[in-house]
Amino acid sequence: MISLKALTKVFKKLKVLDALELDVEAGERIALVGSNGAGKTTMIRCMLGEYTFAGAVEIDGKSPRAHRSEVLKKVGFVPQLPPPLKMPVKELLRFSAAVSGTKVAAIEAIATRLGLDVKLFAQQPFFKLSGGQKQKLLIAIALGRDAELLIMDEPAANLDPEARHVFFSLLAERASKATMIISSHRLDEVAALVNRVIELDRGKVVLDDKVADAPLTGVLRTEVTLRRPDAAVAKALREWGFSEGNDGVSWSGTVAGADRLRFMGMLSRYVGLLTRVSLEEGPAEPALRVVS
Repeated sequence: MISLKALTKVFKKLKVLDALELDVEAGERIALVGSNGAGKTTMIRCMLGEYTFAGAVEIDGKSPRAHRSEVLKKVGFVPQLPPPLKMPVKELLRFSAAVSGTKVAAIEAIATRLGLDVKLFAQQPFFKLSGGQKQKLLIAIALGRDAELLIMDEPAANLDPEARHVFFSLLAERASKATMIISSHRLDEVAALVNRVIELDRGKVVLDDKVADAPLTGVLRTEVTLRRPDAAVAKALREWGFSEGNDGVSWSGTVAGADRLRFMGMLSRYVGLLTRVSLEEGPAEPALRVVS
């Protein structure tokens, strides 16, 4: 469904995406992880046709730059930062419903489930809503349509705990109907939803784990090697019951299979300090091995 070939994007001589290669099949639900500056948002913006770039991007065989309107009809998108729209909420709903071929009532129903009564803010400009209200409305617009592809950049940001729970329940309801790419700093929140984890670092894919290919059961023997000793990483690994090697940079322990995504989410916060990570289900075949 999605093909990125040698995708490269440079901002003021800074290479944010470095010949990135990625293919996504229809029905895959991807957690996109990586530290700030890894290139996640830039990759998403290229996929939506918002940036010029070197390389190639295709969604269902079409370029989002050359066929943007046609491509975006298939996409439900939640941005990391809400746009500064001056349009009143009522008009925004009508416009969004018209361009996506859905009904305002469908968007309003999603917003209501998220705890937002849009009728109370119908005449208010979008940019004057609170951060949480904006996020709920943008999610409702994305999920209120019958999109084949959902692309969400930190979608749970600014949501209260109850709305977060409802949001992930809504995504679970769409799991069999749409391809999903969810950029998130909290991998534990999407662990039960996704079937593939992709990590970016310095504009390249450094981890590509198809969760469905490996059962989330049993115990994984795990080794972690750091570039240098670090107190924050040491504290986090000790909380997982890991033991430190004599050199101060080697750590070993075990991770329950069901906790593998949560463990990876913890490690993703320190990706710049990692040189080697190994998780093995058994002596013969590794379930996950990452070396950089």
